[in-house]
Amino acid sequence: MTPSKSRKAVILLSGGLDSATVLAIAKDRGYDCHCLSFAYGQRQQIELERARGLAARAAAVHLVLRLDLDKIGGSALTSDQAVPKHRSGAEMAGPIPATYVPSRNLIFLAHAAAWAEVLGTGDIFIGVNALDYSGYPDCRPEFIAAFAKLLNLGTKAGVEGDAPFTIHAPLLHLNKGEIIKKGLELGVDYSLTHSCYDPDARGMACGACDACLLRRKGFREAGISDPLEYQE
Repeated sequence: MTPSKSRKAVILLSGGLDSATVLAIAKDRGYDCHCLSFAYGQRQQIELERARGLAARAAAVHLVLRLDLDKIGGSALTSDQAVPKHRSGAEMAGPIPATYVPSRNLIFLAHAAAWAEVLGTGDIFIGVNALDYSGYPDCRPEFIAAFAKLLNLGTKAGVEGDAPFTIHAPLLHLNKGEIIKKGLELGVDYSLTHSCYDPDARGMACGACDACLLRRKGFREAGISDPLEYQE
């Protein structure tokens, strides 16, 4: 059912291709979008710049929270550890890579739920994908289902039933090409997004990390030119 225009939703917005598409989907469904991004100690800041631009273009409320996950460490995205490059599809389907940030989606969704409770809504949107991804455990459908159940057991909104939680993951079973086609149908400008794990000082994508390879694969599958330039 399409919600009324006054229905609020929290959108986890990273500034990447997937979250930009999810924001467009939420707006198309009639939600009043409240975008949530994180300065979590990531090695580059361009994704936050892109998130701000995407939220402004969508005329959405935008909140950026600071989380010092770099002090915990454990990821190539929050340290000077080398980002894996030129990995094959078989390698991406193997062990979880060094770019995994411990408990990131769990932490992000918990903060999104806290804001949603304050806003009086149970609707949270996240751009996880279980087809074209690097094998992160917090992008799988069973994680999303389990975390939604947890929120409804451990929050006032869930227990009292004022606004029980639903975690919307509309990209979960789409490949990157399908995601891009969906976004273009909804008017997403992918030149305003950022996907790379290891951009240079200018913010230009490396073209060789998992995120870049999957993005480029998606545009090839969609039969559309990627509007971004790459270092290579």
